[in-house]
Amino acid sequence: MFGATAPLVKELGAGVGSFATAAALYAGAALGAGAFGSGAERRLGRRELGRITLVAVCGAALAPAALVWGLQHTSAVAASLLLNLEALFTVILARVVYREPTGARVKLAVLSMLAGGALLALRAGSLARSDALGLGAVALATLLWALDNTLSRPLADFDPRAVVFCKATLGAALASAVGLLLAERWPEGASLLGLLACGAAGYGLSLRLYLRAQRAIGAARTGSLFSVAPFVGAALGLGFGDRSGLTLVAVSAALFGLAVYLHLTEKHRHFHLHDPLEHEHAHRHDDGHHDHVHVPPVRGSHTHPHRHGGHAHDHPHGADLHHRHGHR
Repeated sequence: MFGATAPLVKELGAGVGSFATAAALYAGAALGAGAFGSGAERRLGRRELGRITLVAVCGAALAPAALVWGLQHTSAVAASLLLNLEALFTVILARVVYREPTGARVKLAVLSMLAGGALLALRAGSLARSDALGLGAVALATLLWALDNTLSRPLADFDPRAVVFCKATLGAALASAVGLLLAERWPEGASLLGLLACGAAGYGLSLRLYLRAQRAIGAARTGSLFSVAPFVGAALGLGFGDRSGLTLVAVSAALFGLAVYLHLTEKHRHFHLHDPLEHEHAHRHDDGHHDHVHVPPVRGSHTHPHRHGGHAHDHPHGADLHHRHGHR
């Protein structure tokens, strides 16, 4: 859903201000977040307000504005493929901030992404200066979204609908304020409706699913799997008639495709120890990690503060909220 929005935003946002477009996208995201109910989930509190605000500034105001500006000055196909850099930056930040493990396949995938990005930069160097600046703006957007992903990881334990709604509402308000300050042109009519729809699906519902994935497999692996999205955008861009610099774009796509394959097939399994832990999040009692007793019994997903006793076992896992142990 997110991948499909890049070429659509390029078409719908033509001649419209970058921050005004970002405001429309995240207004749609807020509407999309409110349109789908959540089950029993942990609620946000005042302590999370600061983190939500930072996430909104980086991911819902600055990043989409940079992406929109970049799309207005470069090829939709190249810009879509360059969105793969978000996974690269997310893996690096997850490693630096959270010490998430990276195996040989992930490191090779990172190198493949770097090579793909370098080829797109080489392509931009052979075209107009505005094209190179456009790709630079898209790269900046991916870095800001990677920072957003890193900051969002602790929020993955909370109700995804509430997280998306708060982030989108704050982001739309901030982008609107900047757009008004800069006296930007605002979208109207069909363009506005189209941008709201893109925001609801590609930025609202998409982010809810992203946060659920972070809860299950960690920030780095989620960011890696998310690398499939840019290929959807690139394919749509080709369908819209964008054929510039196809040779370098095709080689770059192959390198990014190799990186996605390496990430998808990467396995992580070893004997590991769970230290005693007390926390709160939505959970079930058939996942192998929640064996506490309820009187009367509770079935299905529910949330409450609970404690895990220490134990050790061996199974495939990611850096989810129950497997954030260290590695030697």
